[in-house]
Amino acid sequence: MLISSRVIKNSGVTFGTSGARGLVEQFSPEVCVAFTYAFIKSIKERFVFNTVAIAIDNRPSSPVMAQACMKALEQLGLNVNYYGVVPTPALAYVAMQDNIPCIMVTGSHIPFDRNGLKFYRPNGEISKDDEQAILNANVKFDILGALPELLVNPRAAQVYVERYISLFNASTPLNGKRIGIYEHSSAGRDLYSELFTRLGAEVISLGRSDKFVPIDTEAVSERDRRKAQRWSKQYDLDAIFSTDGDGDRPLVADENGDWLRGDILGVLCSKALNIEAIAVPVSCNTLIENCDWFNHVKRTRIGSPYVIAEFDNLNYKYKTVAGFEANGGYLLGSDVWVNHCYLQALPTRDAVLPALMLLATSGSLGIANLVNELPKRVTYSDRIQNFSIERSDIILKHGIANTVDFLDQLGFSDIEIRDVNTLDGLRIILSNNAIIHLRPSGNAPELRCYAEADDLKSAQLYVGKCLEKIKYIQI
Repeated sequence: MLISSRVIKNSGVTFGTSGARGLVEQFSPEVCVAFTYAFIKSIKERFVFNTVAIAIDNRPSSPVMAQACMKALEQLGLNVNYYGVVPTPALAYVAMQDNIPCIMVTGSHIPFDRNGLKFYRPNGEISKDDEQAILNANVKFDILGALPELLVNPRAAQVYVERYISLFNASTPLNGKRIGIYEHSSAGRDLYSELFTRLGAEVISLGRSDKFVPIDTEAVSERDRRKAQRWSKQYDLDAIFSTDGDGDRPLVADENGDWLRGDILGVLCSKALNIEAIAVPVSCNTLIENCDWFNHVKRTRIGSPYVIAEFDNLNYKYKTVAGFEANGGYLLGSDVWVNHCYLQALPTRDAVLPALMLLATSGSLGIANLVNELPKRVTYSDRIQNFSIERSDIILKHGIANTVDFLDQLGFSDIEIRDVNTLDGLRIILSNNAIIHLRPSGNAPELRCYAEADDLKSAQLYVGKCLEKIKYIQI
């Protein structure tokens, strides 16, 4: 007889900013079953349900993990709706419509040798308190018999597409636009073409891959930058749309093939939706406040659970509420009316809504013009991969305790510090109004650096210099 808390603890799998993440070999069937038993225990006294929905991304390891989760649900006497490979927001949306919990098997943007599990209550994403309840649950279990067969129900994909088709009331707002879909191995690659085509666009399929491609929308590779610029010229595109691995973070390029930062996309989407109050992580661009488009902006720690946690407070005071992250994930925190059509809240990261609103509002002027009208404030980010969390923590503790000396070690002795923010990592506001923000990734062994400045070249210089110096800092 196994006990869930012990199995989980011994596995080495931990919760990150969104979901449990670890190496593929750590997600054995026993570990997946343990997480599933613990998840159900953590919510069963608060919700009534007899069915759980499951979906996966395109990682090679995801199907077996889904089978293990389904085995646990089967042993618990619960029914399973298996929706196959679909975006995380598609799974979350259909499960919320059905008032049932769901489990997404995905590692999001991290490399294919890693994977993860995202858990949703019937009313949305689990909280940080729920995560602790899962880790601490002491559920006894065995794994009896073979793992179940995976039989795909297409309903989640269909419902998700119709959510956005209905938003435009049978009109075709993308008529005349040529949109490239960078498919790679995205979980939503088989439904995006249908969605954009039905809204009037001419769609060109780009970069489809049989191997898993770990696209990080917050740290776009130079290779993908060049690809987008080349595709834009080659196919005369008005935009390129892509996502991360599980389809909850968008990646959108303008007519020049230049990828937009996720928080810029979020600002433009929020304006198009007439959002009054915004919740965003501390790492997002300060132009959110400077543009004066919103009645209230609340800064949070990084991670969708922290953004979602602010929605109740904001909904109490404002009619329309949303949140977004620097990675582009858009969270609709209240019901809204768009084009005289009702759009129901979806308080989880979504990639499609911000892209559609941007494309629908850009019209004949193009995306670049909308971006150029924003305050001139640029964010750039990158990360050191395979950099242990323990090492990151040591460096950040040193930086917080000795910020002036630390800034000197990073090579910026000629600039004074105006303010320091330690809400999430170390965010240093400099006397020249530039910002340097360091924090360990919550999903992988990486140290991330964000920089904000008045121009891209300066922001890139800050990030490059910081990451290079950090590699050799002796503490």
